[in-house]
Amino acid sequence: MSEQENIITNPNINRAARLGRRTEDERLLAGPALGETPFYKTDTWRVMRIMGEFVEGFDVLAELGTAVTIFGSARTKPGDAQYETAVSVAKTLGEAGFNIITGGGPGIMEAGNKGAKLAGVQSVGLNIELPFEQHLNPYVDLSIDFRYFFTRKVMLVKYAQAFVIFPGGFGTMDELFESLTLIQTGKVQNFPVVLFDTSYWGGLVDWLKNSMLAGGKISPEDLDLLILTDSAEEARDAILRCLQDQAWRLQQEEGARNVAKKAYGGR
Repeated sequence: MSEQENIITNPNINRAARLGRRTEDERLLAGPALGETPFYKTDTWRVMRIMGEFVEGFDVLAELGTAVTIFGSARTKPGDAQYETAVSVAKTLGEAGFNIITGGGPGIMEAGNKGAKLAGVQSVGLNIELPFEQHLNPYVDLSIDFRYFFTRKVMLVKYAQAFVIFPGGFGTMDELFESLTLIQTGKVQNFPVVLFDTSYWGGLVDWLKNSMLAGGKISPEDLDLLILTDSAEEARDAILRCLQDQAWRLQQEEGARNVAKKAYGGR
């Protein structure tokens, strides 16, 4: 079988890659087309599709229970130190009673799902349609396929009690800063964000202090929202503490929210 035939027939490769079509995100974000457009290609129809993705996600994950979402680079290979550490962290969290949610792809996502399997907890993969092929990793027990990034991102937050974020690229940064923005603006509360691997994240934190903080774009309280560690046990204990002693994390978050409120003219 040729490579092209494999892409078309393999059910583990997303629809857009199999069929050589634009993804739904591409279609949604494209400008209005000239001429008459069939209803099934209009934004009204897309709203119905988006609603369907939310309904499916809510239905499938409603009874998941406590969970942690793990993010990190899709480019990290099995055998790499970061990959193996992510397996260990996910396993440690699983043994503490947390189900594990990832984006369902390769790299750190795969490692997180593998650790969940080793711990015997639910291993969830929320896969995304991309314009190139992406396989769902083999350690996922429960999977949902999403056409739209933003519906998927809602599910990654809604059904998690915490994020553990490993070294990654643009996608990982997107999830990191979105979570911090949600906390800073009070959209989610008592939500720990753990940055794993201090040597990787240290440069970013220094930049936040020396550029963002020094320039008045964030406050010292905003930096308190980040929990940096190199220890699976420390990550687990920080997340457990947030569940068992909510006042601890809520106090940190309230400091960041109060400063943000003043910046927007609130009292």
